[in-house]
Amino acid sequence: MVTDLLMILAVAFIAFLFWQQRRQSELAYQAVKRHCEHLDLQVLSVSFFRYRFQLPDGRFRFHSVYQFEFSARGDDYYQGRMIMIGFKAAKFMLPPYRLVENSY
Repeated sequence: MVTDLLMILAVAFIAFLFWQQRRQSELAYQAVKRHCEHLDLQVLSVSFFRYRFQLPDGRFRFHSVYQFEFSARGDDYYQGRMIMIGFKAAKFMLPPYRLVENSY
């Protein structure tokens, strides 16, 4: 009886972690989309990359890294990364990309 209760709690905990990961992934997609719209870029895809314990500045903090692809002109693509701490986007790392020349 106790083992049944522990199994139910374990399954519920795993389901909770999965639900939280899905929520974070949706928020990551929205943050990347907002950031790319601000820079006048087109988002191609967003995917989870990995979990890390150390931030790029050397501090220790559990965070998720998402990798995304974007296009500046429509016929090219670049890969960027975003760090999420909890449910907030903490840092975007984009490589140099070509700017679109507007002819108004």
